[in-house]
Amino acid sequence: MNEKITAHPQKEEREKVLKEIRQLENRKKILENKQRNEERRVRTRRLIERGAVLEGIFPLAPDLSGAEVKAFLITLSHLPGAAELTANLPKFGDTP
Repeated sequence: MNEKITAHPQKEEREKVLKEIRQLENRKKILENKQRNEERRVRTRRLIERGAVLEGIFPLAPDLSGAEVKAFLITLSHLPGAAELTANLPKFGDTP
């Protein structure tokens, strides 16, 4: 009879620990989802801002397809002096 009494609290303790593990795993998933959503939001904002700059500088850009914009930017990157210009751009976090 003593064996049943000692075995039962161990089972309850095990279930309690397993429940806590599940709760922590769920919290981890929630935090990971929040982080992914924040990263997605930041990326979306960056893409919108850069697209707005592109359209502001090149007024015909809104009428071009994505492939045409890509080809246009690639062509610009091959112009003489483009490599030097990009090399001299401030790096992320640097003050312009």
